[in-house]
Amino acid sequence: MVPAANRKPSGYNVLLVHGAFADASSWNEVTALLQREGHNALAVQLPLSSLADDVAVTKAALATLTGPTVIAGHSYGGAVITGAATGVASVIGLVYASAFVPDTNESLLDLLGKAAPPEGAAYNVPSYRPGYLWIDPAHFPQVFAADVEPSKARVMAVSQKPISFDCFGGPSGPAAWHEKPSWYLVSRQDKAINPDLERFMAKRAKAATIEVSSSHASPVSHPVEIVGLIGAAIRKDRK
Repeated sequence: MVPAANRKPSGYNVLLVHGAFADASSWNEVTALLQREGHNALAVQLPLSSLADDVAVTKAALATLTGPTVIAGHSYGGAVITGAATGVASVIGLVYASAFVPDTNESLLDLLGKAAPPEGAAYNVPSYRPGYLWIDPAHFPQVFAADVEPSKARVMAVSQKPISFDCFGGPSGPAAWHEKPSWYLVSRQDKAINPDLERFMAKRAKAATIEVSSSHASPVSHPVEIVGLIGAAIRKDRK
């Protein structure tokens, strides 16, 4: 195996967009694997203040990258990439990991109304920051990260980033999946987003789909599978 430091760059960028109750560090395992493969990975830090704000930050990050780019979103980050990648010629594929995939003018609240509430919905509560939501830290491991090593899940619980209520009601702009190929990882054991809603969104977007027995924290517990989908997007572009 060629050491990562000596590996020839692949020529592809991968922009990673985190979701609610998390930050860019949720992509650490995925980032490490991408770097070993020679890809230029960048994990965005979102303010989680509104969908429009988060899309703007992601667009700004995209603008710093030169060359073909795969953009991946986890959880709420799926809504962000759906808006941020629209009309950006350098984006060659969308990868959704246990993520929301809104259509044009559709909000997260609209999507959540299309399926039964997930098991963990009762633990989404006001945080220490006024107007911002988080998962009750006492229940975070079972709701968000049930297949993550317990001590790590407990750290994630108390370092989670709250999300503004405004993020859930903001409508999506034009949806990028209408113009770009997409891939989707469904988490069968997800308690933060109903897996049936994940399947609905993946099918509607005509995404190439895989299912894994994962909690909502798929970038942490199943990074290999996510990197596999990113690789599929790159291979499709190379053909």
